[in-house]
Amino acid sequence: MRSTIRLLATVKPNRYLTPGNPTGLTGLFTHPLPRPTLVYLYSQTLDKLRAFPEHSAYRAATEALTKHRLSIVEGIRPPGYEEWSAKAKKLLEEHPEVFNTPAGGVSHDNEKHVKIIHDGRSFVRTIVQPQVDERTQEWDGEEVPLEQEQGSKADFAALAKGRPGSDEKIVEWVQEPALEAKQVEELENQIGGGLIEEVIQVAEGELKLVDEMLNAKVWEELEDKAGAGQWQYFARDQHTTGTQEPPS
Repeated sequence: MRSTIRLLATVKPNRYLTPGNPTGLTGLFTHPLPRPTLVYLYSQTLDKLRAFPEHSAYRAATEALTKHRLSIVEGIRPPGYEEWSAKAKKLLEEHPEVFNTPAGGVSHDNEKHVKIIHDGRSFVRTIVQPQVDERTQEWDGEEVPLEQEQGSKADFAALAKGRPGSDEKIVEWVQEPALEAKQVEELENQIGGGLIEEVIQVAEGELKLVDEMLNAKVWEELEDKAGAGQWQYFARDQHTTGTQEPPS
């Protein structure tokens, strides 16, 4: 049903979904890279859940669901994934200094690419700076003082200290290939949580909830004990004398 909504929002179905296109749900647009996004979110969630005690019911339930969905996502790979993965690993091995900037070390390419490890998986977070055309920006009428415009000696000294100079390296990182439309639909059917964009929203919400639950220490005993029978839920035939016989 949900995939039908997406199809109705698209005039002509293509092999790949177009990022930014309407999904058929108000305010929700096609995600450009749902697979690596979900792997990253789920890995972060699993990392944070390790701070909970093993006997925590929230940790047990959330960990099981997250691992299940992560296995589904990792089980579906886009065309050309193996070739991309091999090139990505080679690039990380050849230029480790570009992706890992130690304290006081040389910052390459303005720290555009940062290597992050979650749940034993390596990720490269790329910061994309929006291109701003100053000619289209409206002047607010504020005049820039001459000394601020020219800069002080201290400013230039700090700039020179942080400038990598001849050691500067710019590495072009290629994103993971996109899933085909049929693969996205397969993911949605296996997960059963609606459109893949909705699944991403749920994963983002769960990642935030983990922090809240950790701060609240939900595994601890209640300060005010629950009353007798408060946590007893309705069960089959608990409040009835018996099952009614079907009409003959």
